[in-house]
Amino acid sequence: MTSETRAVRGRGQVLALAALAANGLFQAHAASAAEPPACKPGSDWNTPAPPRRLYGNVWFVGTCGLSSVLVTGDRGHILLDGGTERSAPLIEANIRRLGFRLKDVRYLLNSHGHFDHAGGFARLQRDTGATVVARGDDAAAIENGRGTRTDPQFLSADPFAPVANVHRIADGETLALGTLALTAHATPGHTPGGTSWTWSACEGTRCVNVVYADSLTAYTDDEYRYSDQAEVLSTLRASIAAVAALPCELLITPHPDASLLWERTGAGAKSPLLDDTACRRYGERSTAFLEKRLVKENESVQRKE
Repeated sequence: MTSETRAVRGRGQVLALAALAANGLFQAHAASAAEPPACKPGSDWNTPAPPRRLYGNVWFVGTCGLSSVLVTGDRGHILLDGGTERSAPLIEANIRRLGFRLKDVRYLLNSHGHFDHAGGFARLQRDTGATVVARGDDAAAIENGRGTRTDPQFLSADPFAPVANVHRIADGETLALGTLALTAHATPGHTPGGTSWTWSACEGTRCVNVVYADSLTAYTDDEYRYSDQAEVLSTLRASIAAVAALPCELLITPHPDASLLWERTGAGAKSPLLDDTACRRYGERSTAFLEKRLVKENESVQRKE
């Protein structure tokens, strides 16, 4: 870490940003972030999406199918997730389109080490000079370009370009950069090093709790069974409960559809962007998916018998 960063223990802590600094940043770039066309739910991962400001200094710069979120600050910027190798140049173009410089991106934070969220890091690190930050086994997966059998999707997850010198962050640590402070929360289960991130974003005098919640879906390859992995299953349930309990007004997920983002943004939005029940309901949907998965696994065993 540089002298601009510090580690602060304490799981679940969400620190407030300086409202004036954040307000000035998004106002300075508001002209380049006019209301963009809405993406459609179910879009391809690499479908280009015009960038948009979500709230305060929080900008969506990803694609229609994959989230990449830029949090801008007075000492530089932080980017969460890097999409696929194909979507990395789209992310870079969106950052530039908003009027921000790639070289001002200081950190690249990861939700989990799959090719659709870490595949673009090699290019993004090269072009920004930023430090990639991840947790646990997923940090090693990013350095190797692929995870291990501890990943439920190991056999079906595509390899991706590796990244050297990934910085390890621990559960409950806060990454600080000037007025920015983003806290890592261990939420394993989808992958062993899955990480959710929380921070505060402000517009004027109103600050809200932002949660970039990692994927909590019980997807596997053809061989892995959650019902055979009691510890992993328990861990996933605990991760779902932890995310559901977070202070949460603005929910964003690595796949926009998982948090119904395109139904909550734009002129045709059907639901409000800010919703203090969003994380709880995300947890409920994740639990329902898991229970269906376990039923299917049990039925598969019964058919074999």
